[in-house]
Amino acid sequence: MIYSHHYHDDISIIHFYREVSFIMKGRKFFVSTSLLLFGLILGSLLTSHLDFFSLGQAVEIHREGAPLQVAVPPDDLFIDIAKRVTPAVVNISTTRVVKGREDDDPFNDPFFRRFFGDRPFERQGPPRQRRSQGLGSGVIVDPSGIIITNNHVVENADEVEVLLGDKREFKGKVIGNDPKSDLAIVKIDAENLPTVPWGDSDRLQVGEYVLAIGNPFGLGQTVTMGIVSAVGRTNLGIADYEDFIQTDAAINPGNSGGALVNRRGELVGINTAIFSRTGGYMGIGFAVPSEMAKSIKESLVRTGKVTRGWLGVSIQEVTPQLAKEFGLKESKGALVSDVLPDSPAEAAGIKRGDILLAIDGKEVESTAQLRKWVAGTAVGKKIRLTLFRDKKEKEIELSPGEQPQEVAQAGGEGAETETSALKGAQVRNLTPEAAREMNLPKGLEGVVISRVEAGSLAEEAGLRAGDVILEVNRTAVRNTREYEQALSRLKKEQSALLLIHRGGNTLFLTLDAA
Repeated sequence: MIYSHHYHDDISIIHFYREVSFIMKGRKFFVSTSLLLFGLILGSLLTSHLDFFSLGQAVEIHREGAPLQVAVPPDDLFIDIAKRVTPAVVNISTTRVVKGREDDDPFNDPFFRRFFGDRPFERQGPPRQRRSQGLGSGVIVDPSGIIITNNHVVENADEVEVLLGDKREFKGKVIGNDPKSDLAIVKIDAENLPTVPWGDSDRLQVGEYVLAIGNPFGLGQTVTMGIVSAVGRTNLGIADYEDFIQTDAAINPGNSGGALVNRRGELVGINTAIFSRTGGYMGIGFAVPSEMAKSIKESLVRTGKVTRGWLGVSIQEVTPQLAKEFGLKESKGALVSDVLPDSPAEAAGIKRGDILLAIDGKEVESTAQLRKWVAGTAVGKKIRLTLFRDKKEKEIELSPGEQPQEVAQAGGEGAETETSALKGAQVRNLTPEAAREMNLPKGLEGVVISRVEAGSLAEEAGLRAGDVILEVNRTAVRNTREYEQALSRLKKEQSALLLIHRGGNTLFLTLDAA
């Protein structure tokens, strides 16, 4: 019994352990299931907020409690763009024949002349000729062989060779160029070529990813990546009409005329120039925006030239000093320093001293912006100008005319002089003889600045010898007597607003007469 009891006891014990084991297993299952569910929930929360494993999605980073969405493009995106765009970016090589200059003569080398003296041998025969070669890039924008590039890539070229991405070579013909925007169109005899679709450069935002594709240093098609560093860059001295996209995508010599594309593989710019102290990449490159390039391409292909709108005014930036003189609260708009006769501006009643604030409701932020807008306006199309005159805003309507050929006029310097009431600047009367010598317009009246003292207020204000002062504080001055009378009426520490004629143009300057 004892055994049996023990047997039964053993069985009871076995049943007990089975029940306990079952219960424990259930608890373990519950705990394991709970942990698994908790992990899934936590994982989903983390991946929804910190989606580091999906590089094509936005990554949310918290900084001081504020979430910041950061778009991180996947590698495949750039690979796909490069594959689609690179075949439509071409290499352009140019050749031109130039006459040998005296500087090319080895006998003119200073090292040579140290031993043999000046010109020991005279060169016989006609001047030497040599072939100058250049390299650049271009973008196919039409399958019939229309390629857009920079004007400086093909300017004065006798021969243009175009190398496609598939290694085919073609003779290129320049069918139109526009030095003012530094763009040109090259045509090759081919069909069904790959192209880059046009993008809208007006929608570009600072910080947006872009790719630069071109032929740096003649290496062949090269792709670099960066961001849009700035838009609307002007006053760089690269071209007459500037509205550049600035990027830190690597651009080097030979990239000129290549493509700047966005993340959709669309052409948003034509790479044009770099800022460099070494001649190579320093993180600052500039591209002509696609909206400008597209309109110029269409005009060049259609007519072989670019037709621009024209108002017939000379304009200058509104400085804080000028804004104060004219009663404008902010330094904005473009100041009209002259109105040309028989121009659309004269016909519409625009006057010297008007400040142009807006075109069709769009605020004018700089003279470069105004020039771009007017130039891009179709000839004969009516526009609405908002201007500031006599401390009041006024609206007028006018239709730009076609921009005529510019005629450069150079002004001369005056002779020795008598002193004036303005410290630092010496003036003299403008005689008919002096006006003829300086090639000034007939009927121009004023006083000529003959000398400007170094370090004077006049020099700091920007006055130069040869400037003709026409007005002082909006009062005409025809001789030195009227000029000094006008200055004598200035109160102590009152600034003077001068209207001057320089190099065929007129402009306003302000300076302290104290």
